[in-house]
Amino acid sequence: MAYDNAFAAMADPTRRTVLERLKAGPRTVGDIAAGLPVSRPAVSQHLKALKAADLVRDEPRGAARLYRLHAPGLQALRAYLDDFWDEALARFKDHAESEDERD
Repeated sequence: MAYDNAFAAMADPTRRTVLERLKAGPRTVGDIAAGLPVSRPAVSQHLKALKAADLVRDEPRGAARLYRLHAPGLQALRAYLDDFWDEALARFKDHAESEDERD
């Protein structure tokens, strides 16, 4: 499934932190790595995994690369999770209505 790689990539806490930092907007590797307990090369490897999972995109910006969240990849995850939520709400509704009928 398209979202399998995304879930695997997000299983790592450093990658989740990288995604959190990218919520504020595009950033360079140096900006993302600032304050993290891992090296810039390690952050680059995490970004590579997130890119392979279709969660981030990059573009050249002078001598650096600018990374940003990739909405379509995140949307695939959201759609998958929304399906669970929709099913849970439907079951809850059915249960509540059946309880009302019993009263």
